Amino acid sequence: MTVLDSRTVADAADAAAVDPRDPLVRLGHLLDEGSIRPITPEDKSGVRAVAGRIEGVPVVAFCSDARVQGGAMGAEGCEHIVHAYDVAVRERVPIIGLWHSGGARLAEGAESLHAVGRVFAAMTKASGLVPQISVVVGPVAGGGAYGPALTDIVILADNGRIFVTGPDVVRSVTGEETDMASLGGPEPHSKRSGVVHVVTKDEPEAMLRARQLACLLGHQGRVRGEVDEVEFGSLLPDNPRRAYDVHPLVNGLLDEPGVELHPKWAPNIVTTLGRLGGRTVGVIANNPMRLGGCLDSASAEKAARFVRMCDAFGVPLVVLVDVPGYLPGVGQEHDGIVRRGAKLLHAFAEASVPRVTLITRKAYGGAYIAMNSRSLGATRVFAWPDIQVAVMGAVAAVRILKRRELAAAPEEERSDLEARLAEEHEKTAGGLQRALDLGVIDEVIEPAKTRGVIARVLAQATPARGAHGNIPL
Repeated sequence: MTVLDSRTVADAADAAAVDPRDPLVRLGHLLDEGSIRPITPEDKSGVRAVAGRIEGVPVVAFCSDARVQGGAMGAEGCEHIVHAYDVAVRERVPIIGLWHSGGARLAEGAESLHAVGRVFAAMTKASGLVPQISVVVGPVAGGGAYGPALTDIVILADNGRIFVTGPDVVRSVTGEETDMASLGGPEPHSKRSGVVHVVTKDEPEAMLRARQLACLLGHQGRVRGEVDEVEFGSLLPDNPRRAYDVHPLVNGLLDEPGVELHPKWAPNIVTTLGRLGGRTVGVIANNPMRLGGCLDSASAEKAARFVRMCDAFGVPLVVLVDVPGYLPGVGQEHDGIVRRGAKLLHAFAEASVPRVTLITRKAYGGAYIAMNSRSLGATRVFAWPDIQVAVMGAVAAVRILKRRELAAAPEEERSDLEARLAEEHEKTAGGLQRALDLGVIDEVIEPAKTRGVIARVLAQATPARGAHGNIPL
């Protein structure tokens, strides 16, 4: 197969002035100039697959041809996708799909359904072996929707749409009035369903994000030398009960701002891919600005999938903990906080990659365990000075343990008594010093030394990766 030069791509770009859906143009925007090498023939299958590079990193990519039956997936086109997966797995390189498809071809009936199923099987077999990134650049329906959903990261351009059945079918079957945007656009899938990891303002930005993620997962690098420090202490409010946005802390930890996944879905936890000392890491952080940083059913599920993805590809994890516990309520119990919260426990306990935990303010109750505690196998656990570790806050604890004593005290003395009892409880129940004595926290570090301490741990840790796929939890 020949490499397509810039003139070929430019000629295709001229054609795209009439129809911008040309797969060659879209692939040209994704891949390094001059690196595209076709691995399937140009035909009427509705799919084009190529090998190429992104910032020099080898990748495989395919693109639906929306000019041919709306990009509908027929037997021949599906075979092209399966072949692309075979090449990516054989060469152990990331694979990127550009999706604009109406699903299985109606005219082919069961044959197209069988072919689409073969694509799903290829994706599942590749899960955890090679990074899979989907970029949805137009409407995808039916089988075309489940293709991206099976991959590790889904990027949705502003004009992308994802749904199993379109507005007309929904209207005819259920009587519900809707349109393509409200049914399967950026708002429902980035905030409500959790299907989409990254939303972009347009197609060029979607390609840029895909390039960033392919480099982060496809060329992870090593921690190199010493890292510059950041004065993190100034990022936390003086009042330990005051909420704050954790994003500046996450960005300060990384060499430069990374790519946040699911920023609007379950925003009480932040999941970001970036680099620390030049090495790709995954950062998970409670965000006190949202729900006080509590874990709830959605955030536990979101974090669990991120942990398993990073573990599958050997990406070390850094976990920033400031968590008051699990979010209480009837709605949470009915929404499966026990079942979905268990996913996070399982993900961390199963993980093989190096994973460092830093407690920045507090870690209470079961959420302390779930956020990569020593008991779940954390590589190292650090804490900033004056952090709190307990089953629950001292005041809340004494209100339960000493409720009779508090109730018997005169009202004007109750507040002082509560404070004194809380102080005594902290001493007897443990807290930071007790955690250090037990070895469940390794060391108290100064905020200004955080990047260097974590980077050195990751540099010295034995690389590892989990032997499992990345099921879309």
